[in-house]
Amino acid sequence: MEGFITDWLNLAIRWFHVIAAIAWIGESFYFVALDNSLKPPQDPNQKKRGVFGELWHVHGGGFYNMQKYTVAPPEMPDDLHWSKWPSYTTWLSGFGLFTVLYLFSPSTYLIDKNVLDMGPVVAVASAIGFLAAGWIVYDSLCRMLGTKDRVLGICVGVYVLIAAWLACHIFAGRAAYLIMGAMLATIMSANVFFVIIPGQRKMVDAMLKGDTPNPIYGKRGKQRSVHNTYFTLPVVFAMLSNHYAMTYTHPYNWAVLLIIMLAGALIRQFFVMRHRGQVLWYLPLVGIVLMFAALFWTMPKPVAQQPQAANAPVVRVADIAAILQQRCVACHSAHPTMMGSAPAGVLLDTPDEISQNAQRIYQQAVTLKAMPLGNVTQMTDGERMKIAAWFQGGAAK
Repeated sequence: MEGFITDWLNLAIRWFHVIAAIAWIGESFYFVALDNSLKPPQDPNQKKRGVFGELWHVHGGGFYNMQKYTVAPPEMPDDLHWSKWPSYTTWLSGFGLFTVLYLFSPSTYLIDKNVLDMGPVVAVASAIGFLAAGWIVYDSLCRMLGTKDRVLGICVGVYVLIAAWLACHIFAGRAAYLIMGAMLATIMSANVFFVIIPGQRKMVDAMLKGDTPNPIYGKRGKQRSVHNTYFTLPVVFAMLSNHYAMTYTHPYNWAVLLIIMLAGALIRQFFVMRHRGQVLWYLPLVGIVLMFAALFWTMPKPVAQQPQAANAPVVRVADIAAILQQRCVACHSAHPTMMGSAPAGVLLDTPDEISQNAQRIYQQAVTLKAMPLGNVTQMTDGERMKIAAWFQGGAAK
């Protein structure tokens, strides 16, 4: 019953998180596109009012005229929209999901003793500390190099590289990818909470007092917003990566992660530049090439099924059933004890079910060694070799 309730809690929070993320990303992408599509106003009166640029839209059967002021409008409107709650809601729901899935079960999800042998308390503290340190280091770089955008961009890129390497050498591969995504998402939301919104409030307060707002707050907010837009697609991949063990189980999983994140950033850059009127096709092409590079790099070597040698005993499904019963059935069963329901609907209770999932068993337990998750049931190398012999010998019944 506990696993069943956890699964439903997972479902509810995940759904809420995805809804909030769609709202935040959609709003963020729209404003980045708007900002890069602005044209100087043709009406001289608009220029006198301080309008920096404008964009005309036609959408949903109507016409819209979006305007941006160089610093602020002459008069403060009564109803002012603040773009913050989608960001906060996305982070809070994401951290809630991370807590339910990973922090409540660190031995299963966070720890891989082959990567780093640590206790559950250390693992949980390390995961939370990783998110906090991610923001502190990033924010420090921005404050030290705030006026040097190119240098700052390079330093942030190097920092992400170092963080990815560290994460993949501290946590289980699956958790490392998610924690990297969570670290970048924390930076994105913290940018909104600590920099963008406070700066906008100071500008509004100055106007209400009759003072001219300091443009530095707008410049800082714009810089952090630009960083956020390049983080977005890498974060989305990291959040989806738990479904694709061939990436996070690779011996150089940190490099695979960086390649795919870079591909996402380049594809995002294509759309940013396109909104500025520059169509740079090499950007998505390089991104696609990087994805194919990751594909070929992570591709397992094909192993043809070989018949058993004449003098070798035939490994049959009954011979590995005991292994699966001890190591896998706690999750992959009609009535699992470690989870509310069998992951991906894969059941291994009977010989027929084992035979039907022979390819999955071999891929996950032998080729990728992704299962058992975190090797929480301690499947041995000898047991994996026996499963390999069974599958390569034709998965005999």
